Amino acid sequence: MGFTREQLEAARDLTVPDLIGPGVRLLFVGINPGLWTAASQTHFAHPGNRFYPALLRAGIIEREIDRSDGMTDADRSHLIERGIGITNVVHRTTAKASELGTAELRSGGDELRAFVAEHRPAVVAIAGITAYRSAFRRPKATTGEQPGDFEGARLWVVPNPSGLNAHETVESLAAAYREPASAAGVV
Repeated sequence: MGFTREQLEAARDLTVPDLIGPGVRLLFVGINPGLWTAASQTHFAHPGNRFYPALLRAGIIEREIDRSDGMTDADRSHLIERGIGITNVVHRTTAKASELGTAELRSGGDELRAFVAEHRPAVVAIAGITAYRSAFRRPKATTGEQPGDFEGARLWVVPNPSGLNAHETVESLAAAYREPASAAGVV
């Protein structure tokens, strides 16, 4: 389907509902929704985003998800039944993550801690090292499993699947996502 520039601009500053179900084991966390995500009301929806192809390649999901026009109820159910949830550090939609300020990321980080404490996933995987460093005041953090406890969950920082993150491939993303998924018992 696709969206016109006007439709995408109309999605600015909207929010996208969290994808969460009972028994969530692995919670993926994006930086914030992009315009395509908000217009389709589906996390990681932009056609150039490699999130779902990487999940499939890693064995985290068992079938392809075509999200560009909006995820189907069957797709949402598949993720929830697999114990997968999706949320964001910041819920406000922007065209680029660079439009978010440090204060907004830190506030979102506090809200994420409360969300994790409420839903109790075994593992949290935050997609984006730069946003993680700002949101959680960890300027020297690197990708991979983080030390300590995150509201009762193990915490990984994984590469952002955006097509703008050009040095990552579906293969490298799949390898990075497989590690927290294995820790959560999803693969």
